[in-house]
Amino acid sequence: MNGDVQLRVTFFPPLYLQRRIWVLDILRREQVTEIVDIGCGEGQLLAVLCQPAPSLSPPGPGVLVSTSDAISSALELDDLDLHPVRIAGLDISSHALASAIEDTSPASANASYTRWEPLEVNIWRGGLEVFNSAFVNAECIVATEVIEHLPENILADLAPMIMGVYHPHLLLVTTPSYGFNARFSPPGLTDPAGFPDPTKRTDRVFRHHDHKFEWTIEEFREWCEGVAQEWGYHVDTTTIGRALEKDEWGRDEELGGASQVAAFRRLEGEAWTTTREEKSTWMREKSKSQVEHRLLGVHHYDAHARAGKRGSAEEIAKAVAEKFEEWEEAELRLEEIWFVEEIGPMCGGWFEVLIEAIEGNAKFDLRRSKGQRRGDWPVLLVGGEKKKKKTSEWSTERTTDDMYEEVREEGYRQSSEDDDVGFGWGSGQYSSDSGIDLSWDISKEDTWGRAETAWTCHPSDNTAGWGSWSTVTTAWDLDSDSPSLP
Repeated sequence: MNGDVQLRVTFFPPLYLQRRIWVLDILRREQVTEIVDIGCGEGQLLAVLCQPAPSLSPPGPGVLVSTSDAISSALELDDLDLHPVRIAGLDISSHALASAIEDTSPASANASYTRWEPLEVNIWRGGLEVFNSAFVNAECIVATEVIEHLPENILADLAPMIMGVYHPHLLLVTTPSYGFNARFSPPGLTDPAGFPDPTKRTDRVFRHHDHKFEWTIEEFREWCEGVAQEWGYHVDTTTIGRALEKDEWGRDEELGGASQVAAFRRLEGEAWTTTREEKSTWMREKSKSQVEHRLLGVHHYDAHARAGKRGSAEEIAKAVAEKFEEWEEAELRLEEIWFVEEIGPMCGGWFEVLIEAIEGNAKFDLRRSKGQRRGDWPVLLVGGEKKKKKTSEWSTERTTDDMYEEVREEGYRQSSEDDDVGFGWGSGQYSSDSGIDLSWDISKEDTWGRAETAWTCHPSDNTAGWGSWSTVTTAWDLDSDSPSLP
């Protein structure tokens, strides 16, 4: 490959975070409460899902005392939170799963966050071609950057097992886009940092040594539409992850994004239910002769003692007024009030109860604004005078190259001799979108810092607070998908 030229290609936010944001946004929009992460690796996504939502879902009938319209209007997308109650991870590497077990344990959780809902976490070891009754009818199954590592015989089992036997309501899949690889070099040249197809089936050059294939946009769409039609799903495909640099040959629109994503939604009806059951019977029988999944870890998170037990509106309004007085303020944002230690429990964990208490008291004036996050709504103390605040001097934060990600490989490592014999699917692991080489010395603080930021990332909102890039530099200065980058 002498003479080949490698072009600089960077992503902001890093590509692995863009994939994670895509997954989390769908989970939030669909209000998914049960997630299975196939190929969970060290549990980065699971650790994010272990973080508690700042409040409970809107209450049902009988919780709000007055005829307040605290929950009458539809929530903005940025007001939607994830409320998982059961999550599970599956991987073939005991080494990776040891980290997943540790990072999803209550002992690793941030104690400053109040948890309003219980959560159960199960960590399993085994291959995806093996049946696990715990995954049947799961609400959502996620497989990020997994399929390209599967040998042909295991890839052939993926759709029958996941879409036929387990038949989740949602299936979210990501994989590299082969067409985007051309973006790493000028037209007519080959990326010198790439890896020739290890299967010898093609003359393509891949992004990672363990990739068994990398599909073009057309090939991925054809596969997705084929399995969707066979197993009764509707599928939407697209690409994400555009390079920051403009391609001087004008190929950006043609090549699309670096990662391909597919969201499968199950089609309902007795006919499809029968079809899936009949067509997947052989898959269940086949897996009986294989090593069963082993449950390596179980965690239970308990909810706050006052979750779902609201106090009176008068009690809540009094506590709010006391905070205005203590802080000598005449205006506060709604979320500033919510995060006062004693106020959330008074409301039973329901944000709507706080809204009702404030709007029902003559001391306060809540200024609603359509299109604005509820947490940013201002609450004015009627007749109050705002104190003068001292102007804080902040140093200008400079954007550095470390905040960007230059992608070459996709974050898997070759199986080593101490990996589990009998769980391999070829030469590599199927650990999910971890973006971390297991040999790196990554502290648990870094892992949680990355998880906390990913949970709150909503690219549409650049203000600090709920749903924001509130810790941008600490999150994006961590590991990328590409541990071997120069």
